[in-house]
Amino acid sequence: MNLKTQGFVLLDVDVVALNNAGKSSSSNFENAVATKKITKNGRTHTYVSGQAWRYWWREALQRNVGWSLSPITRDNKIAFTEANPFLYPDDDVFGYMKAVKEEVIDEKGKAKKVDATVTRVSPLKNSAIVSVGSARTVENWSSMARQDGDSVPYSKEEYSAIMKGMFSLDLAQLGTFASYNKTGFKNITQKLRTEALNQGAVEIDDPYVKDGKGNPQKLVQLAKDVRLERAKGTIQALKTISGGAMQTNNMGDVTPKFIVLATTSSGNHPFSHIVASEGMNHDRVVLNLEGLKEVLRDYNEQFIGTVFIGKRSGFLNEYNDSLKELLSLGEGYPTVQIGTINETIDAYCNQLENQLS
Repeated sequence: MNLKTQGFVLLDVDVVALNNAGKSSSSNFENAVATKKITKNGRTHTYVSGQAWRYWWREALQRNVGWSLSPITRDNKIAFTEANPFLYPDDDVFGYMKAVKEEVIDEKGKAKKVDATVTRVSPLKNSAIVSVGSARTVENWSSMARQDGDSVPYSKEEYSAIMKGMFSLDLAQLGTFASYNKTGFKNITQKLRTEALNQGAVEIDDPYVKDGKGNPQKLVQLAKDVRLERAKGTIQALKTISGGAMQTNNMGDVTPKFIVLATTSSGNHPFSHIVASEGMNHDRVVLNLEGLKEVLRDYNEQFIGTVFIGKRSGFLNEYNDSLKELLSLGEGYPTVQIGTINETIDAYCNQLENQLS
């Protein structure tokens, strides 16, 4: 079964500048930095790019989960990782592209260079992190005045916001690699394939791709305990994830304050609209609990196991009683479990142990 972890998070940040957009074109100061903003329905929202979120995630996996990250090679105007998902779990989870030549020995015993380009679509997909409501930034003027002579003014944009993000982790793709020569499918070279099979990996049939004779192509898959460790590590990193620009003066906590974790049998992400904004300026955030109940009902057959919801005490406390009502929705709905953020992450990871095959 093609299972996927579907995750939804809310962050709550104050006076931050998490992801900057370079020199400001609207400031009167020459040394002015703008934050990333986007417009929807005529309203301005601040955001953190999906790439920045992935950078924070990788850092948390290295520093707090103990992952050894794949080394990066710079070659003129391109850069690539080692593209060895057996040795480096971040190559497995975050994907890669590496265009190189590899030396092989032909049938006549002569060495020759062959194309060894490999690509891997990331099993971990994530959105940008976007303010739920309209966010009004303020320009904070500062100056460097400790030197002789005139002070040097500069400014940056700051904001407070509740921000949402979502991600999906393909559990079937995790730790599973193709070596056949099809664009976008060739994850590993024949050399890596042989090494992996000699070190305990196994071959399985590709359930979707067949060769010219109608036989399933072969995939190389890591042992279950390795795949489970990587899946759990990826999600556990959310407990301690940190990052963002201007942290020296604008330190913000970017761990989730609200999280939903569920396993589904389809790639559709169901939780994108379970929060909304209200008020004259659309700057007040509300949980769309009727929308959440609708999702739980409409996708009941696609949820595998329990849907886990976590919330930090002190955040959106006005919904505490309403959230508890989800525990007894009854027939036609999946089982729901509610806890703290860390309890929820741990409980979901425990569920994964029975779901990963």
